[in-house]
Amino acid sequence: MPQIENILGKIHYRLLEPIAEGGMGSVYKAEQLGAGQFRKTVAIKLILEELSFFDEFQENFIGEARLVSDLIHTNIVQTYHLGEIDDTYFIVMEYVNGLALADFIQLHRDRQIPIPVDLAVFIASRVCRGLAYAHAKTDSQGIPLGIVHRDINPRNIMISREGDIKITDFGIAKARHFMPCQEGEEVVGKDGYHSPEQVRREITDSRADIFATGIVLSEMLLGDNVFLGEDSEQSQRRILELELPPWTRLRPDVDARLETILHRMLARDREQRHSSAAILLDELERYLYSDGYGPTNEKLSLYLKNLAPAPV
Repeated sequence: MPQIENILGKIHYRLLEPIAEGGMGSVYKAEQLGAGQFRKTVAIKLILEELSFFDEFQENFIGEARLVSDLIHTNIVQTYHLGEIDDTYFIVMEYVNGLALADFIQLHRDRQIPIPVDLAVFIASRVCRGLAYAHAKTDSQGIPLGIVHRDINPRNIMISREGDIKITDFGIAKARHFMPCQEGEEVVGKDGYHSPEQVRREITDSRADIFATGIVLSEMLLGDNVFLGEDSEQSQRRILELELPPWTRLRPDVDARLETILHRMLARDREQRHSSAAILLDELERYLYSDGYGPTNEKLSLYLKNLAPAPV
């Protein structure tokens, strides 16, 4: 840690506290320092020291930064800069003042209260907004990049204190010309959140992210991920074979219309799923707002304030 602080201090960044650690890097809350006592709170992702000497991991780390640098959307964590000093790579990102969806779900588990249905669907719809943008992204010649996140799970979804939902960590995303892809050779992503085609080691497309979003929505509604087993093998078997839960029976305030949407999101045959995140977004928003007023960022912000007040 002191060595990293010294390295970043040379280029006007100061680490404040750790936020998270992933498979390729650690993320810290930090300050960007400038002239005239300028200070901006940012997040800095550092490639793990033990991986920094391997070309493959450096290539993935650089590829992630290059990919997300041009993904500018309110529902995706913004990347500001990729830096390298003394053979150490780092990514400077938007700092989200809030908490991960995983922690939001855990707070409800601990208090034995359900996440309100409308807020769960609202969160899923904002994830879809970010995915729809990423999936449709093209290069400067208008050629689709073919982005698939491949790791949508509650730890990679942030909720800001203002009620914004932001997707983060494109570290194992698939995209043309950005990162090497070993599809067909290995299963990447978090256990319990894979799509059936990932488990079967097939080539994925954007519908893999739709399936994962369905798992996340189901988990918000039920409080648990029914697909998560005791180990990777059991989780993968459940993703392929487990009978979908009867949401309307397990939770009476989930109506048949929402259950139908969930069945389509979680269809094992991807041809039966929504063909795009944009189409799913439209269906979720029609569900939320067809009767008039529905959830907003402000409503989620107020709910979060009451659930988990910000530390003073």
